[in-house]
Amino acid sequence: MSVRSRKLIGTLVLLVFLAVYALVVASIGAGRITTAPPLTQLAFFFVAGLAWVVPAGLLIRWMQRP
Repeated sequence: MSVRSRKLIGTLVLLVFLAVYALVVASIGAGRITTAPPLTQLAFFFVAGLAWVVPAGLLIRWMQRP
């Protein structure tokens, strides 16, 4: 598979992943987490805000592989 086609596929997968991830995290953040203690809310938003970086980084590394 050429680098160009991997970049196209990777970009599309990344966009879909981020959209679904944002919707899931936003629905959890607007629903169940509102009744949790403040430190639990802080931990949730901290982890949820950074958790997407690992899969995105792996996908970007795959996209740039020769």
